[in-house]
Amino acid sequence: MDYKKTKAPNTTITRDLVNLEKGTGNIYETIAIVAKRADQISVELKRELDAKLEEFASYSDNLEEMFENREQIEISKFYERLPNPVLIALEEFMDEQIYYRKPSEEVL
Repeated sequence: MDYKKTKAPNTTITRDLVNLEKGTGNIYETIAIVAKRADQISVELKRELDAKLEEFASYSDNLEEMFENREQIEISKFYERLPNPVLIALEEFMDEQIYYRKPSEEVL
């Protein structure tokens, strides 16, 4: 998913607990689902950021050659401005874009 185009808010907003229980019927299950998805999003964003910053990596040991790379700073600032992974995951849950299942309820 393209997290750069997400419509999740950048700040925390108050949510109605009744709306969070939809689909699961239990607020704790909802929180567990959103937390697991937020972990997945966080790992994906970190991997993507590392790949982009790897292009600018300098492997020299000379400290005098350290310089300010404007593109690297802009990429880092862009990722800092993205919404928190929890907010993205919560928005996905509210829009019913997250698939989840309960293994205990599956028929063998």
